[in-house]
Amino acid sequence: MPGENLSRDEARERAALLSVDGYEVSLDLRSAVGEDSGDGPRTFRSVTTVRFRCNEPGASSFADLIAPSVTAVSLNGRDLDPGEVFDGCRITLEDLAADNELVVDAQCAYSRTGEGMHRFVDPQDGEVYLYTQYEPADARRVFANFEQPDLKAPYRFEVRAPEGWTVWSNGAGEQTDGVWRFAETKPISTYITCVAAGPYHYVTDSYSRTFADGTTLEIPLGALCRKGLAPYFDADDVFLVTKQGLDFFHDHFDYPYPFGKYDQAFVPEYNLGAMENPGLVTFREEFIFRGKVTQASYEGRANVILHEMAHMWFGDLVTMEWWDDLWLKESFADFMGAFSLVGATRFAGGWITFANRRKAWAYRADQLPSTHPVTADIRDLQDAKLNFDGITYAKGASVLKQLVAYAGEEAFLEGARRYFKRHAYGNTRLGDLLSVLEETSGRDMSAWSRSWLQTAGVNALTPQVLLGADGRVEELAVVQEAAEAYPELRPHRVAVGLYRVTDGGTLERCARVETDVDGARTVVAELAGAEAPDLVLVNDDDLTYCKTRFDATSLATLREHLGSVTDPLARALCWSALWNMTRDALLPARDFVDLVLRFGGRESEIGVVQMLHAWAESAVTHYTAPARRETAARLLAEGARRELYAAGAGSEHQLAWARFFARTATAGADFELLRDLLAGTATVEGLDLDQELRWVFLEPLAAHGAVDEKALAEELARDDTASGKRHQVRCLAARPSEAVKAQAWAQVVESDALSNAMVEATIAGFSQGSQRELIAPYAEKYFAAIERVWAERSIQIGMHVVQGLFPSLQQSKETLDATDAWLDAHREAAPALRRLVLESRDDLARALRGQACDEAPDQ
Repeated sequence: MPGENLSRDEARERAALLSVDGYEVSLDLRSAVGEDSGDGPRTFRSVTTVRFRCNEPGASSFADLIAPSVTAVSLNGRDLDPGEVFDGCRITLEDLAADNELVVDAQCAYSRTGEGMHRFVDPQDGEVYLYTQYEPADARRVFANFEQPDLKAPYRFEVRAPEGWTVWSNGAGEQTDGVWRFAETKPISTYITCVAAGPYHYVTDSYSRTFADGTTLEIPLGALCRKGLAPYFDADDVFLVTKQGLDFFHDHFDYPYPFGKYDQAFVPEYNLGAMENPGLVTFREEFIFRGKVTQASYEGRANVILHEMAHMWFGDLVTMEWWDDLWLKESFADFMGAFSLVGATRFAGGWITFANRRKAWAYRADQLPSTHPVTADIRDLQDAKLNFDGITYAKGASVLKQLVAYAGEEAFLEGARRYFKRHAYGNTRLGDLLSVLEETSGRDMSAWSRSWLQTAGVNALTPQVLLGADGRVEELAVVQEAAEAYPELRPHRVAVGLYRVTDGGTLERCARVETDVDGARTVVAELAGAEAPDLVLVNDDDLTYCKTRFDATSLATLREHLGSVTDPLARALCWSALWNMTRDALLPARDFVDLVLRFGGRESEIGVVQMLHAWAESAVTHYTAPARRETAARLLAEGARRELYAAGAGSEHQLAWARFFARTATAGADFELLRDLLAGTATVEGLDLDQELRWVFLEPLAAHGAVDEKALAEELARDDTASGKRHQVRCLAARPSEAVKAQAWAQVVESDALSNAMVEATIAGFSQGSQRELIAPYAEKYFAAIERVWAERSIQIGMHVVQGLFPSLQQSKETLDATDAWLDAHREAAPALRRLVLESRDDLARALRGQACDEAPDQ
C-alpha cells in the first residue's frame, strides 16, 4: 500500500503540524484463545483515544493504522465514515481544530511474522503467548497512532485478557474485574510501547540504590518466559547482570533510571536479539539455554542485557528525531554494552569479543555497495528497517571507542550526562550531541564528525619498517589506504605494538607507542631505534576502527607463531586481520584454513575459537577454489575431530569442537561417529550429549541422507517442544532430495502459512554446501519470485526470503550475470529490495575473487 511506507518528508511535515498530548489504548485479547475461524486473519479489538494539538487549525493530516477493518472513527465528537477515511494503513484527518480528540475502534490482526501483536501457540502444551514488537513502525498494527519517533507522548494501556493470564506493559499494572490497567508512561515514542500477555512463567526480584543526596531509588525487577522453558530459566544470572548494569549506568550517567519497573521478557519466535521497550524489555527466548553452552553464550546474553539497558537513556529518554540518526541510540548502546560488560560484570574479556566478532560485522557491512555513513540518509521506513545493520551498530560503536581515545573517557561521559539532562524526554539530531562533546572535551567535533560519522568506508593501516645497518628500526611508518569509492583518509588514534619471539618461543610485546595517524603516511618517530620486531601490530589494543595489514616479516612470523602470541586481545586482532585479508583476496583461503587447523586448538578465548570455526567454514564454502574444496572440507573435518578428542574432558572447548565437527562432517566415518554418539554406542569422555547437541549432530546426518524422516520424527517425540519443532523443520528441509527442496521452496515462497520462525528454519535447512547441484535450478526461480514476494509479504519475511534464498552457493560468473540482469531489469524496484540483492551480489563477487586467489599457485 502506498501509504504504508511513511517517508521522511511526510514525517517532518506532520511533526511540524502536530504535537501529541497522550494516548489511551484499550485492547481486548480474549480472542487469542480458541479455534481459528478459517475465514480471514484472527483479530482483536483495539480502541484508541489520541489527544493532540494542531498549530494550523483547519489543516489536514493523517493517523497510522494497519488493520483488517475499522468499526468506527470519531474526530472531535464527529463520526467519520471508516470506508471514506481509512485506506488500510492511514486514517485521513481533515479540518483539524487547535485541540483534537481522535477515537478509533478497529479490528487488528494477530501476527505470525513477529511484527505487531505476535501470537504463538506452544506445541508442548497448547498454551497461547502474545507479545508485541514494533521497531521501526509496527505499533500501527496494534493501535491507531502517529507512527514516528519525534511525536512522543505518554500512554495509558488497558487490556482484557483470557482468564488465568497475566499481562505486562511498560508501566506497572493492576487487574480489576478482568481488566489490566497500567500506569501512565513518561513521554515515549510509539515504537517502544509494549504488551506481553499469556500464562508466562514470572520471577521477581528488586534493585535498590541510594544516591549521594540521600534519596533512594527502588526498581521492581521481573523476568518472564514460556512455562515450557521454566526448568532451564537461570533468572538469578539475568538479575545479577541487570543489577550490575544498573549500578554501572547510575555511576556513570548521573541520571536515575526513569521508567519505574524493569521487566525482561524472553519470548518465542522473536525476530531480533532484543528490544529496549522501557519497563518491559523483550528478548529472543534462545537466550534461555536448554543445553550446555560456552561462556561466550553467557557473555553474549549479558552484553545484550546491558545493550538494552543503555537504551533506557540513549534512545528511550532521549530519542533521535528521525531514523537518519538511529546511531544516536544503537551505536551508543552497542558501545555501552561492551563498556559496561568489562566494567561491571565477570566478563572481563568483552573487548576481545568486540574486536573479534562485532567489528567483523562492521567491516563486512562497510565494504558492501550499500555502505553508508554512520549518520545515514533514511528516506522512508523501508530504508529504516534495513539500517539496523553493522554500520549503525558495530561501526558506530567502534567509532565511539575511537572518540573515547580521542576526547578522553571522562569528557565523553560528562558529555553524555549533559546530553541526558538537556534533552530528557525529547528528540535530538547529530548536532545536539556534538555540541555537548565540544563543551566537555574542548575539541572541535565538527572535523571529527565529518571524518567518522558523515563518510562511509573503512581504512586499511599497514606498517612499513626500515631497518638500519645496526639491525634496529631506522624508520617505522604507518601507511593509510582507502577504497577508491570512499577515499576519505581519517585521523586515527592508534597504538603501534612491536612484538618479538622470546627464547621460550612465545611472541610478546616489547614496545608500544600511542600516536595519531593522519593522511597517507605517518612516521612513528618514537619507535626509531627500537630493536627489530618480528611482528608489528598497528592498532594494538584496538583503539580505532580500521583493517589492519601486515608487512612481509610480520606475516611470516604469524605463519609460524600465531598461536604463541601471549596477549589474548593482540592474538584476536591478528586473527581478525588475517580473516579480512582472506575476504579481500590478499591471503588464500587455504592458508587461513591451515592457520586455524594449526593454531585454533591452542586458542584460549572460547569466543575467538567459535569465531574461527565460523570463519573457517566460510573460507571453505565461499573462498576456496572449487578444485580444492573437497580436500579443504575433509581437512577441516579431520582437524575438528582431532581437536574434539584433544580438548579437556567436559570443557567448553570440547563442546565447541564437537559442534564444529558436526558442522564440518563430510565422510562416512564422520557420519558413523555421529550416529554412534547419538545411539550411545560410542562416547567422547566428558561430552554431555544433551538435547540441543543431539539436534546439532542430526542436521549433517539429514543433509547427507544418513537419517530419514522417521528418525527425525522420533527425535521430535523426544523433544516435542517449540525448540524441537524448529530443529526438526530445519533438518527436514536439509535432506538431499528434489522433492524435499521443492516442498521447502513452496512452503516459503508460494505460501504464507509458516510463521517467521519456521520460515527461517526452512531456509536454513534448504541451502546446504554439500547440495550445490541439487539446488542449482532454484537460482532462476529466485529471480522470478523475489519482486512478488517483496510486494506481498511483510518486510520481515521478505528479508528472510531475499537474503536467505539468494543462490550464493552457485558460485559462477553465470550467477553473477543473472544477478546483474535482474538489477538492470528492475531499476524501479523498491530500493530496500534492490539493496538486499546488491549486497548478496557483492558477497558472490567477493567469493569469486577469493576463489581466484586460492586457485593461484603459491608466490
